[in-house]
Amino acid sequence: IASSLVHSADAADKLKVGYSDWPGYTVLEVAVQKGWFKEAGIDVEMVWFDYLPSLDAFSAGKIDGVTCVATDALVNGANGAKSKIVALLDYSDGSDAIVGKPGINSIKDLKGQKVGLELTLVEHLLLMKALELNGMTQSDVELVNTPTNETPQTLASGKVAAIGAWYPSSGQALKQVAGSKKLFSSSEVKGLIYDVLSVNPTSYAKNKEAWSKFVGVYYKCVDYVLDPKTKDDAIKIMAAKVGADVKDYAENIPGTHFLTLAEAKKAFVKGEGLDSIYGSMEVGNKFNLDNGVYKESQKPSSYLAPGIVNELK
Repeated sequence: IASSLVHSADAADKLKVGYSDWPGYTVLEVAVQKGWFKEAGIDVEMVWFDYLPSLDAFSAGKIDGVTCVATDALVNGANGAKSKIVALLDYSDGSDAIVGKPGINSIKDLKGQKVGLELTLVEHLLLMKALELNGMTQSDVELVNTPTNETPQTLASGKVAAIGAWYPSSGQALKQVAGSKKLFSSSEVKGLIYDVLSVNPTSYAKNKEAWSKFVGVYYKCVDYVLDPKTKDDAIKIMAAKVGADVKDYAENIPGTHFLTLAEAKKAFVKGEGLDSIYGSMEVGNKFNLDNGVYKESQKPSSYLAPGIVNELK
């Protein structure tokens, strides 16, 4: 009986984590292929999803943690699935973009025009920033709700003057529509779109040591993709996971700024600018309130749990 009790205690601590097609998340496939979780002494089941279903699975309690955009963790929380953000993974550095059709050469050219993007998701937030920096507001454009994976076809159809999308859709739009161009990208607002590891608070409280090891493995994956000696191997593993061309994937990697452990520690320092996750999430929280995504402020600082990152060496 004793041995079966020991076994069930171990089984209770399996971490189920959802991840999806974005370089900052897909990099975890390196740990899967290399057996790094086992090496770290933790039982991890990585579950592959499309992005939105991964958030739904987390909300439904089917997984213990999920890789997601920081502002989406707030939306999940407003709908009842609060979480603790225990690691900062990356920020978008060009992979999210507003792409204009031929003849549209700047954000200012969008005045009175239609823009296709997924309402209330990060591209909507990105467009708001682009408009604001050009002295415009949302009322200067007409938004057309468009699923991100359909944005290339929508731009090609000529029904909209521009689209907002993340990689790979943003890249496909530029390729498919001759003469189209990037009008604005996340590289101009570094830190607006952070990606994080969002964890069920009960699981976090109960398995803090295991989560700490998981986060350590994450930054080991980041080091592997950033090290010139191992970068090609990492990219090969990541591209294979998402069925992408290795060369194409490598060219688009710079659009994601992977955070090293040292950079994550810095971004976890309280501040009002976009270089701090606190400042960035306040912007996202305000955007969600302004656009009626939820009615009550989500108090971003109540989600942030920098303890693990700060303690890692």
